[in-house]
Amino acid sequence: MRIRILAAAATFFVLSGCSSKTPLYKDLRAPVERRVRDLLGRMTAEEKFWQLFMIPGDLGDDPSRYSNGLFGFQVSAEPGEGTAGAAARKVNDLQRFFLEKTRLGIPIIPFDEALHGLIREGATSFPQSMALAATFDVDLMSRVGGAIAAECRSRGIRQVLSPVVNIAADVRWGRVEETYGEDPFLAGEMGAAFCAAFERLGIVTTPKHFVANVGDGGRDSYPVHLNERWLREVVLPPFEACLEKGWARSIMTAYNSLDGTPCSSNDWLLNRLLKGEWLFRGFVISDACAVGGANSLHLTAAGYEEAGEQALEGGLDVIFQTAYAHHSLFIGPFLDGRIPAPVIDAAVTRVLRAKFELGLFDDPYVDPAAADRLNGCPDHRSLALEAARKSIVLLKNESSTLPFPKDLRTLAVIGADAVEARLGGYSGPGIRKVDILEGIRSKLSPATRVEYAEGCGRGEAEFVDVPPAALFHLENGAMKSGLVGEYFSNIDLSGAPVFSRIDPRVRFQWTLDSPNPAKLERDFYSVRWTGVMRAPISGRCRLGIEGNDGYRLYVDGRLGIDNWQKRSHRTLTTELTLEKGRDYDLCLAYFEPTGNARLRLVWDVGVTKDDHEAIAEAVRLASRSDAAVVVAGIEEGEFRDRASLRLPGRQEEMIRRVAAVRKPLAVILVGGGAVTMSGWLDLVPAVLDVWYPGEEGGRALADVLFGDFNPAGRLAVTFPLTEGQLPLVYNHKPTGRGDDYADLTGRPLFPFGFGLSYTAFSYRDLAFDSPEISPAGKTKVRFRVKNSGLREGEEVVQLYIHDLLASVARPVMELKGFQRIFLRPGETRELTFEITPELLMMLDGNLKPVVEPGDFRVMIGASSADIRLSGTLRVR
Repeated sequence: MRIRILAAAATFFVLSGCSSKTPLYKDLRAPVERRVRDLLGRMTAEEKFWQLFMIPGDLGDDPSRYSNGLFGFQVSAEPGEGTAGAAARKVNDLQRFFLEKTRLGIPIIPFDEALHGLIREGATSFPQSMALAATFDVDLMSRVGGAIAAECRSRGIRQVLSPVVNIAADVRWGRVEETYGEDPFLAGEMGAAFCAAFERLGIVTTPKHFVANVGDGGRDSYPVHLNERWLREVVLPPFEACLEKGWARSIMTAYNSLDGTPCSSNDWLLNRLLKGEWLFRGFVISDACAVGGANSLHLTAAGYEEAGEQALEGGLDVIFQTAYAHHSLFIGPFLDGRIPAPVIDAAVTRVLRAKFELGLFDDPYVDPAAADRLNGCPDHRSLALEAARKSIVLLKNESSTLPFPKDLRTLAVIGADAVEARLGGYSGPGIRKVDILEGIRSKLSPATRVEYAEGCGRGEAEFVDVPPAALFHLENGAMKSGLVGEYFSNIDLSGAPVFSRIDPRVRFQWTLDSPNPAKLERDFYSVRWTGVMRAPISGRCRLGIEGNDGYRLYVDGRLGIDNWQKRSHRTLTTELTLEKGRDYDLCLAYFEPTGNARLRLVWDVGVTKDDHEAIAEAVRLASRSDAAVVVAGIEEGEFRDRASLRLPGRQEEMIRRVAAVRKPLAVILVGGGAVTMSGWLDLVPAVLDVWYPGEEGGRALADVLFGDFNPAGRLAVTFPLTEGQLPLVYNHKPTGRGDDYADLTGRPLFPFGFGLSYTAFSYRDLAFDSPEISPAGKTKVRFRVKNSGLREGEEVVQLYIHDLLASVARPVMELKGFQRIFLRPGETRELTFEITPELLMMLDGNLKPVVEPGDFRVMIGASSADIRLSGTLRVR
């Protein structure tokens, strides 16, 4: 009897996962929540901290430092490790270490960036996010997301720090290219499709940056003071869509503050809204080094430890830093009880739950051979071509200039962007990138002579840094590289310097802190650099300072620049006659009493490009050609916001002068945001925006340029006439007076949703299945669209709704649906949109969702400004 009882007990413990040999958390059959609780109960305080700490890198030379585990690595790629298979093997080795060489065997989550393709060698590079939004094609977005996800999964990547679903309400923001545009509905549909494709393959997506990453003036990470209604109506819906329809299991906080509290520690945002109201069960990560920003930027914490404490208690789960050594800045409060144990346990639970759900404890390894086969495979390259074609927007086509005939005898292609094949921000290198010039040449027969001129380029710098090779100081009787920098804790260079060092060059941007945070205040110091400048040439030279004043520059003891009064940022120079090989004594003095310093020692030596001649060459080339293509681009990116939206450098002048030769001309725009064009648009017959079109972009542009593909892309952001109109969006609320300025219209250059075609489409016969519904009811609006032109093509049909009378002011119109359809010449198709309560819902005076009775104008059109059909739906 005793033997039978013991046997039964043993069977019970085995089946329940309670065998002394197999911990419950390692039992594949046990429910995830039970496995999480069991593992959590076995963890030390140190092990819990490391599950809440993520960094780029790998094990390095001392794997033992990771004996307590880690949330995960953004796995580095060393030279020779560029293939997908090599990356997969490296991830396998990392997982094996954490499973087999740490006490509890907790696997990591390998993570990476994959905004429009994994940012690693050997991965397919698709068009940038803004270009994907311009397709207005959710199915295509889903297929692109699926292809990127498959390449990531094959390498062992189990979390991507994508997509960006911030609203691009101010197109001066340098990261507009990473978004899906200005409209909450479009951003939500695209973001959800992207997330769902990844999550279906077991990869955690991380919509970002929660809640907004752009503030006043279109500046990156500027503080946000938006009220709750604005947040809920405009900013938050794309995040909700990614969580509810895209099943995203992570979210990344923004660098900036929301109403005075950093987003990475904002209790209302993370605890009450995200985890409380929305019942989010995933985990929240910071942007890289954002937690420390509470100390160094927002000044709402006395140090890094307090910043970490505030973040965890404010709802953050995982601290994302950029180096292993940073753990020492934050670990203290996790170990000494300053962060309550329930707060830590709740965060660790969210991370462990994801790791169990992903199957990482049970089967974390991948097949390197499969990764090599899948990454950059022909199907993905074909999909990249399709996406690029569908993203191109035809902005102007006067007198049907496009498509160009293929039997041209000569064609001039002008502009650096014709050969650079830029992919945009957060991009990998791409695979066999096809630039625009190559795409054009491969499209045309050898009988067409395609000639190229670089033109003036995007650069407009008259000066370059004085390089380290020209700067020296005297040390022990010998010349050594660099200038002697003496740093003072006052603004008048008085007394003894706090510290001195050798600076190889003067190129500094102390916006986040002082030159030495341990020894100088961030906003009150002065510096004196001394040494010599060795002339590399003989001849005239302009030497100067670009930066925040005040500064003084002495050359051979003579005061060359005196700009000691603090006022602005500018470039001032002094003229010198240089003698090659001669040393010139330098002394540069600088002071900063308020912080945010920027300073460069510059000259015009080596600035050899002659834009005048480059433009003249472009004009000569266009003059002797049958037609011309000018490819022009913009400069933007993270922390590269634009005060001016015009084409940089002298590209506008180049376009005007090429247009003056009066040959058929197409201007191709490369970039991820809006461009102002008042200085040249009326002079050119055709304009195409190709965004950053991915590795197949050149081939896609050639297909459109010569008529093998009919463009149908649409603008996901409004293009203004001038920066003075900004911010400018189509879905604003009614004004209390008027939209116009005394000296300018309030209307845009190109409206949201705009895009032309080589054919024409007509709309007719709008009707509702039921023109009157209850607040909980639904109906369908039906209408017909006909291709009334001579070419086959696609039309992006857009549904807008306006609440004609509401208890609070509502937008003048809101996008609520879109369909991209293909029609042959003369073909007509009946289309429908279903009008559901969700499309009519608003937030009342108490911010509660409601469908109010009344009339709603339902509008069908080809853009937000090109409404073709309108009808009234009544909610009784």
